[in-house]
Amino acid sequence: MKYCKKCGMPNTRPGIKFNEGGICSACQSFEHRKEIDWKQRYKELEKLCEKYRGMNGTSYDCAIAVSGGKDSHYQVYLMKEVMKMNPILFSVEDNFKMTEAGKHNIKNISEEFGCNIISLKPDIKTQKKLMRYTFEKYGKPTWFIDRLIYTFPMQMALKFNTPLLVYGENVSYEYGGLDYKETYSARNQINNGVASDIDINELLQIEGITEQALDMTKAPSKEELNKLDPMYVSYFLPWNSYKNYQFAKSRGFHDLTHEWNRTHHIENFDQIDTRTYLLHSWLKYPKFGHASATDYAARFVRYGLLKRDEAIQLIKEHDSKLDPKCIQDFIEFAGYSESEFWKIIDNFYNRELFEKNSYGEWVLKNPIWNEK
Repeated sequence: MKYCKKCGMPNTRPGIKFNEGGICSACQSFEHRKEIDWKQRYKELEKLCEKYRGMNGTSYDCAIAVSGGKDSHYQVYLMKEVMKMNPILFSVEDNFKMTEAGKHNIKNISEEFGCNIISLKPDIKTQKKLMRYTFEKYGKPTWFIDRLIYTFPMQMALKFNTPLLVYGENVSYEYGGLDYKETYSARNQINNGVASDIDINELLQIEGITEQALDMTKAPSKEELNKLDPMYVSYFLPWNSYKNYQFAKSRGFHDLTHEWNRTHHIENFDQIDTRTYLLHSWLKYPKFGHASATDYAARFVRYGLLKRDEAIQLIKEHDSKLDPKCIQDFIEFAGYSESEFWKIIDNFYNRELFEKNSYGEWVLKNPIWNEK
């Protein structure tokens, strides 16, 4: 593994690239911000909103994909109060036990900004079957939910005739990924690798899984997709997760303070709706040698909130340590024993990156804290 000379992100992150100086594409994107005329970009956003504002009379003129989190709060504020649009919000519930903060935040976003939310609560029977299959074979326990998070807002935007469908950041461009491209259009984000690499025909071979059960996971046709104008806010405004968090708190957003101190995170405000879902993001660790602590440590270095050596220490202390409450909630929902769970996890450790120590623990062969 090689690590970015600026932020510490490893080159094992899918799709990330390093330049000759050892700087990752995410840091290059962040540095590129200095060259952007943000006033001009803001004017482009105003022009885009003018195109759709009031297009359906007094009904909705844009849609926003939300979770209720800090970024959702900022997106709704931007479109409703700054751009004076009339948004309809679409969300997907993952059927997992919600944190108290999660319960509060999805309600708060509606009450604070005066917006209707249409939520999809997926078929739990299908979810459990797919969760076990995609977890055991691909190490992707939330594939079904992640796929719906991409497809449901698009399907609903077509039904409500709200072509302007708003997303937060372009993850591949902001943090390094497979679809690394500076663009306002979010039309291709469904192909970014999170929920696009499992063939639906394969899932139909699972006993009890039907085409009807998977209907909502289907992306719009090319013809339908061309009717939409999905956008990334991060193209028009300099995206900053921490600033979004500070703003969201001022509008009633709750973090996990006094509720849950997560062992594998270094912050308490991102992806806080449920505990079970976090297994998905942590599974990057055995596959690629980094997880949520690395993601945010690198981000904080770019934001100027941490120095690289401080980030490395946090990564060492947290990245590998999947929180026991995530495990507890996951095995209860999916129906595993703890020994079954760890046996499956064991299969996903990348032997090129990891080895077992004398205590039987998987450890990185080349961790960032041992770099020379």
